[in-house]
Amino acid sequence: MNENIILREIICRSALNKTGIPGYQYCINPYVGCAHNCVYCYASFMCRFAGHQEKWGDFLDVKVNLPDVLAKQLSSRKRKEGKVLLGSVTDVYQPAEISYKITHASLNILAGYQYLDVHILTKSALVLRDLPILRQLPACEVGFTISTLDRNIAQVMEPGASPPQIRIAAAQQLIKAGIPVWVFIAPLLPGLTDTEESLTLLLTTLRKSGIRTILVDFLNPYSAVTRRLRNTYSQHFPKALPAFEDYLAHMGIYRDRIKCRLDQISKYVGCNPCLV
Repeated sequence: MNENIILREIICRSALNKTGIPGYQYCINPYVGCAHNCVYCYASFMCRFAGHQEKWGDFLDVKVNLPDVLAKQLSSRKRKEGKVLLGSVTDVYQPAEISYKITHASLNILAGYQYLDVHILTKSALVLRDLPILRQLPACEVGFTISTLDRNIAQVMEPGASPPQIRIAAAQQLIKAGIPVWVFIAPLLPGLTDTEESLTLLLTTLRKSGIRTILVDFLNPYSAVTRRLRNTYSQHFPKALPAFEDYLAHMGIYRDRIKCRLDQISKYVGCNPCLV
C-alpha cells in the first residue's frame, strides 16, 4: 500500500445499502477511497462526501464496525432475496484488507444468509485468501476488472492493483475451485487498450484461461476523470493523446467503430463479449 496514504478508522451507520447498479439490489463497501489509485476511476466522486482534502488515491477510510453493523442489519430485517455487490465504489481487497479483514468478516456473516447472492468485483488476487468462505456461498461469483495485459499501461493507469497476469492466474484458481468468474474490461482507453492488437490478445488470453463471461464498457468522461487522464496521457502516452481527444469529440462514432472491432475479434477468437 502507498506508504503516504492518509488512513483513518471511521464508524459507519449502515453496511448493506440499496444500489441502482443494474442487476444488483444491494452493495457493501468496507472502505471509503481506494489505494489502487486508478487514474480512470469513476468512484473519485466520493471525494465530495469523504471529508478529505486529499486527492483520490491518497486517502483511505476503514469502516471498522461494518461487520457488526452488517450482522445487526441482517438479523433485524425481513428476509428479502437479492444480489449483493461487494465493491461498488472501492476495492474490497485492496492492501488494507490484509490487516483489517473487514471483507473477510463480512463474508463470514453473509454465509449465514444464503438467500443473498454475493458477487465481488476486484483487481486483487487477495480474494483467493477467502476461497474457503466463497465455497460456502451458494451463488457467489467473482469479477475481475482487467483492461489490458500491457504491464506498462497497467502500472501507470492502476498502480496499486495486482498485475493483470496475476489477476488472470487468480481467476483460474477460482474457476478450478468451482467459483464462477467473469471479467470486466473497463474502461476502454482510446489509443491504448482499445486497439485491435490489445483486444485480440486480451480476449484470446481470457478464453484460454477458461473465462467465458466477459463484459466491456466504454470510458465515462466525467470531468475529473477526463482531467486526470489527459494529464496522464500527456505525460506517459503522448502518441495516444489524439485518440483520447478524438473519443471525447466523437463518442458516437467511436462506439460504433469499437462495436465493429469487437464483433470481428470475437469471431476470430471464439468468444462473445458483451458491451454494457
